[in-house]
Amino acid sequence: MDHPQQREELVAFSRLASSSGLSVGTSGNLSIRVDDGVLITPSGRDPEGTEAGDICLMDLDGNQIGGDLRPSSEVPMHLAVYRTSDASAVVHTHAPYATTLSLTIDELPAVHYTINGLGGPVRVAPYATFGTPQLAENIAAALVGRSAAILQNHGAITTGASVRQAFDRAVLLEWLCTLHWRALQVGTPKILTESELAEVRDQAARLRYGSKR
Repeated sequence: MDHPQQREELVAFSRLASSSGLSVGTSGNLSIRVDDGVLITPSGRDPEGTEAGDICLMDLDGNQIGGDLRPSSEVPMHLAVYRTSDASAVVHTHAPYATTLSLTIDELPAVHYTINGLGGPVRVAPYATFGTPQLAENIAAALVGRSAAILQNHGAITTGASVRQAFDRAVLLEWLCTLHWRALQVGTPKILTESELAEVRDQAARLRYGSKR
């Protein structure tokens, strides 16, 4: 079986997305770019019942070149991300707070400085039917300069250099959405300015924040 490590990672993080509440039932899908195409989770498959051999392999034109199961219906979305960015992994969830906010906002504002980890305020991609080229186009536009986007009346998507990084960003995005939703319940949230976000980036660079030494 080709790409055994990446297949196991997709299974593991798909199950984690389900157990952590980022996705419900068979919703959500994950993918990893590999040298001969894109590995993606199968369609309508319970993560707990999905095994490494169930992962589908697609080429960048959307043709299935490996796997016996039908691939996720969101193949166009994943391929659009890989065609228009340097992402190596994509995580798509139906996270509850991100989805809730998708009904009412056009952008998740800078409610906390850690939004820098997603590239800045997170855009909401206009609604389009799932699995369509239009949805894929909307998401690709929303992700320009970002590693996260919210999908109107649908869910969320994050990207990364690895599936772990993309998943961690999905967790961060949902936390930020939760924070914003809670703040809205008690008043008008104070939003950080771009200047303040830039100061955070400069401070992180000065302190070498996150480096091992």
